[in-house]
Amino acid sequence: MQRNIFIVILIFLIFFVISFLTNILGPIIPDIVKSFDLSIGLAGFLPFAFFVAYGVMSIPAGLMVEKYGEKVMLTGAFFLAFGGALLFALIPSFFVALFSLFVIGVGMAILQVVINPLLRVSGGEEKFAFYSVLAQLFFGAASFLSPLLYSYLVLNVHSGNLHSGNLHSGNLHSGNLHSGNPGFLIDILNKLVPESLKWVSLYWVFAVIALLMVVVISLVRFPKVELLEDERIDVGKSFSELAKNRLVWLFFLGIFCYVGTEQGIANWISQFLQTYHEVDPATAGASVISYFWGLLTIGCFLGLILLKIFDSRKVLVLFTCGGIVSLLMALFGPKEMALMAFPMAGFFASVMYSVIFSLALNSVPKHHGTFSGILCAGIAGGAVVPLIVGGLGELVGLQFAMLFLLIPLGYILSIGLWAKPLVNNETVSSVKQLFKLG
Repeated sequence: MQRNIFIVILIFLIFFVISFLTNILGPIIPDIVKSFDLSIGLAGFLPFAFFVAYGVMSIPAGLMVEKYGEKVMLTGAFFLAFGGALLFALIPSFFVALFSLFVIGVGMAILQVVINPLLRVSGGEEKFAFYSVLAQLFFGAASFLSPLLYSYLVLNVHSGNLHSGNLHSGNLHSGNLHSGNPGFLIDILNKLVPESLKWVSLYWVFAVIALLMVVVISLVRFPKVELLEDERIDVGKSFSELAKNRLVWLFFLGIFCYVGTEQGIANWISQFLQTYHEVDPATAGASVISYFWGLLTIGCFLGLILLKIFDSRKVLVLFTCGGIVSLLMALFGPKEMALMAFPMAGFFASVMYSVIFSLALNSVPKHHGTFSGILCAGIAGGAVVPLIVGGLGELVGLQFAMLFLLIPLGYILSIGLWAKPLVNNETVSSVKQLFKLG
C-alpha cells in the first residue's frame, strides 16, 4: 500500500488536539470553583463527566469505525467536540459544563480508537513504532502548551492591555504593559466572554479548533484501513473468553489506576497550590501543570531507553516508587518543594501506561484487539479517582484527600511484582547494542 505522509502529519495534529482539549481541566478547576461557587466535591464531577465518556464509548467506537469508516468517525468526533465546546462557551454554567465535558469526552474517545490503526496504514507497519513515539511527542507538547494558553488568555482578555510574558523558574512573569490595540484574537474574545469569566475564552478557542478540524478532515481523502486481527473488537466469543480470565481484569484495573492517578494529580495540582501555598492558578499554578505534562513527555523517551536495558517490571517498580516519593514531597513539603515535586510526579508517571499496557497484552495469547478495547475502557479511571479525591477533600481537606492516590499507585507497584508475561520485553547487553537497536 502507498504510504501517505500527509495523513501521518494530520494524525500527529489530531494527537495534538486531543491532548490540548483533554488536559486543560487541571489549570481551570480553581477558576470554575470560584466562578460557580463550587465545593471541592462538586468540582470533582468535572473530570468525572469527561473521562466517564471513555468507559462508555471505547468499545462501541471500535465497532462503529468498522461499520462507518475512519473519515465519518473522525468528522463526527470533532463535530461533537465543537458542539460541546461551543455550548459551554455560550452558556457557561456548572451543569452545562458537565454535559459539555461529557460530549467532548465522547469525541476524544472516538478519536483515540480511530487514529492508531490509521497511523499504521498511512505510515507503514515498518515505521509504526517510530511514528507512535513521535505522536506521543505531539501529545505531550500540547499538554505542555495548553496551560500556557490558559495563562495568556486569562491575563489578557478584558485586561485593557496586552501582557507579554515568559516562563522563568516555574513562574509566569508578566512583562511590561503597553497600551494600544490588544490584538485581533483578544479583541474578539473581549466581545464574546463575560468579564467575570475570562477563562471561558478557552472554550471559544477550542470550538474554533474543533470546527477547523471538521473542515480539514472533510476535505481529506483517507486510505482504506483493513484492521489487523489484534485491532478488531469482538463483543461475542472473544469477549466472553477474556471475561473469564482473571488477568484481564487485573490489568484493566491497572490502566484504571494509572489514568486515575495521572488525572488525580494533574486535576488537583492548581487547586492544591492555591489552597495551601497561595499560588496564583493563572500563572505559577498553570506553569507547574505545564511542567508536569512536559516532564511526563520527556520521561516517555527516557523510559524507551530504560526498557531496552532493564526488564519492564523493574522499570515499573522503580518509577512507581519515584512517583510515590514525589507525591508525598509535594503534599507535605514547603512551597518551593511542591513546585518541583508535582512536575517530578509527572516524570515518574511517564512509563506506567505503556508498561502496564504491554505487560497486559503480553500476558494473554490471543484476542488482543478486544483486550485492547477493554483496557482502553479503563481510561474511565480518570473519571472516578479525581471524583473520590474531591469527595474526600470535603471531609478531610485536599491535602489528606490526595493521599488516596497512594492506593492506585500501590496497585501499580504490585503489577511489577506479580506480572508474569508470556513474552518479556527485549533487552540489550551492551551500550553498543543499545544504539544499534535504537
